[in-house]
Amino acid sequence: MANTLGKLIICPTPIGNLGDMTERTVSALGEADVVCAEDTRVTGKLLAAFGIEKRLERLDEALIGDRAASIAERVLAGEVIAYCSDAGMPGVSDPGLRLVRAAREAGAPVEVLPGASACATAYVASGCTCPRFYFGGFFPRKDVERKAALDALRTLDAALIFYESPNRVASALESMAQAFPLREAAVCRELTKLHEEVVRDTLPSLRDEFARRAEEGSIKGEIAIVIDEPSAAEEDAAQLDAAEAARARAAELKAEGARNKEIAKAVAAEFGLPRNAAYEIALDA
Repeated sequence: MANTLGKLIICPTPIGNLGDMTERTVSALGEADVVCAEDTRVTGKLLAAFGIEKRLERLDEALIGDRAASIAERVLAGEVIAYCSDAGMPGVSDPGLRLVRAAREAGAPVEVLPGASACATAYVASGCTCPRFYFGGFFPRKDVERKAALDALRTLDAALIFYESPNRVASALESMAQAFPLREAAVCRELTKLHEEVVRDTLPSLRDEFARRAEEGSIKGEIAIVIDEPSAAEEDAAQLDAAEAARARAAELKAEGARNKEIAKAVAAEFGLPRNAAYEIALDA
């Protein structure tokens, strides 16, 4: 039988400014029997700053898969276990999700405390006005994976948010500018810290600015990139591109000897067009 005195407490931590540590988090860390941390060195310094002395256990990406179930069992046995990531909300672009899942599956009590999140902070700070956003975590490193990720999100009517390192932000913006040359975006750097900076412009302009900074070696700090939702101009351009592609496909099929009805059916299926519009394209091919 589960011991209701035990629980897993998910504790958010500041993303840069110690003043953002909540009273509930300080209280929970003081209450816990043990604190599991993504990096015990980082969390140890945080605890020391608030005068908290606790036993720390490392629980990072490499370890959490093997240990999550046993931690859930310890909670059921009566332990109060707190979990902290290095910064922000555990579980958001963080392995803590698997710990919560294991606890839920075991029937162990879970308490999630609200707190700082770089994703939400960047979204609001960016100046984007879209009421929806998609959070993609850390932007892919390889060009082919970047292209695939952005292509899949091209028509999504939402702001796009990615984390990136200072060493890769220039190349990330290059990929983003190629995919979305008409969109505006914001590069949010060192959020909540002394040198916080939000640079908002078109993606091509941001690409050029951060390419210059990369050459100077002046990019530092954690970065979140917020890309605006598709603009009307981008949607119009996409429709024109699709229409041109549909006409080219119709001409190709007609050259192969296909009948207008066959062409219309194929073009409608391939480009998602209404049958009457596809038939007009077939007639003009």
